[in-house]
Amino acid sequence: MTSYKENEAWKEASTVEDRNFRPTKANGGRRKAPFYKVMQGMPIAVDAFRYGAIPNVTAYFLTHAHSDHYTNLSAKWDSGPIYCSQGTANLIIHMLGVEPKWVHPLPMDVPTTIPNTGGVQVTLIEANHCPGSCLFLFEGKQTINAGDSAYKSPFVGSPKVFRYLHCGDFRACPQHVLHPAVKGKRIDHVYLDTTYLDPKYCFPPQPLVISACAELAKRLVQGKSVEEAPSGDGKPRTMAGWFTRVEKSDNGKEKATAAPEKILVVVGTYSIGKERIVKAIAKALNTKVYCDSRKAAILRCESDSELDALLTADPKAAGVHLVPLAVIASDRLKTYMERWKGHWTKVIGFRPTGWTFTAPNGLDTLPSIPSVISRSQSRTFTHANMQPMRNSTSTLQVYGVPYSEHSSFFELTCFALSFDWARMIATVNVGRETSRGKMAKWFERWEAERKKRGKVEVVKYRTSEYW
Repeated sequence: MTSYKENEAWKEASTVEDRNFRPTKANGGRRKAPFYKVMQGMPIAVDAFRYGAIPNVTAYFLTHAHSDHYTNLSAKWDSGPIYCSQGTANLIIHMLGVEPKWVHPLPMDVPTTIPNTGGVQVTLIEANHCPGSCLFLFEGKQTINAGDSAYKSPFVGSPKVFRYLHCGDFRACPQHVLHPAVKGKRIDHVYLDTTYLDPKYCFPPQPLVISACAELAKRLVQGKSVEEAPSGDGKPRTMAGWFTRVEKSDNGKEKATAAPEKILVVVGTYSIGKERIVKAIAKALNTKVYCDSRKAAILRCESDSELDALLTADPKAAGVHLVPLAVIASDRLKTYMERWKGHWTKVIGFRPTGWTFTAPNGLDTLPSIPSVISRSQSRTFTHANMQPMRNSTSTLQVYGVPYSEHSSFFELTCFALSFDWARMIATVNVGRETSRGKMAKWFERWEAERKKRGKVEVVKYRTSEYW
């Protein structure tokens, strides 16, 4: 697709995604699918359930069971087969009532030929997002111009094999580019999760944040002091153990003793997601996890035996509770704690979301690619970096956790430099031309940096889990 045609396709996509659209007989009774929802030259749509039966599409793929990706999918679905991971299949049957006859779970990590697609093979790769989420690597010839877009592919009917990597939502890590299905291959189109494609989103690596939460919870519950991050003079500061009470010793002087072990840890989650933080905290505290029956049923759909073993239906037998993310605010958390008055006296609330992160003052908003990598790879994150939020009190302590299951800007940059691709297509924040333009500039800079390096090599990483 030429740059002119691509610009026109984006204009077309902006029109069909108009929020004020209402289906009528005059407009065909359905919203048209933008070009980036249908794989070019293939009868395959991804995360495109809000468009009904898309012309010439014979296979509908779902990356994961978050509502913004399965919009309009329900028990009434009858527009075609749905392909996804086993975990996602369990969830949409349970949560949405989709008839099992439409749902076709696929194995992870091995290529599978999809019926009625002209021989297209797909490989599912763990997305490092929520449970059940995956990337799709499609490989096959272009056989049909499916979808609603007026911009057609000139390669339909040619012998060329195309490879498309659809990322859905993901947290990019070295394992993605090292995966046998991706490593050493030329990817024609990358449909990229661009939620945080902006240098201001430089939040720390996910595994470090998970460990920091577990360590902080353990220290606070045990009444230990917590070191804060270094002050302006470079010296570490020490925050007195929050759960510490003052008593008099025999000589009349004050002495600190650990508070009674009546401390509850409450973690905010989405309907699906953030489970890794929950498990890490529960294991650090050697305790069970409680949530209501609706949430427990969803968690059991995820087929996570480790989490299943931690769950209990008895709220007083668990030192960790799961609640909706919105509950982790001082006023609502206080109301939640009133239910357990007399059992727990104090509470630690964790609010994990990427939107918690605030970029440091003076951050370069247009950094060079080498500086993005060097700056981020030198960063660390521990429990000492976490500070209680406003309105925290001596009995109710809330921590904002800079944790996201989407890629940071740094991770997107490392990902883009670490494998061979021809074209990047943004899938998030694409509603405005200015936003698309800014993202396109980064795609160009990534491509230029790869060429400058001479050959494609995986950016140096700390572990296979993060750069």
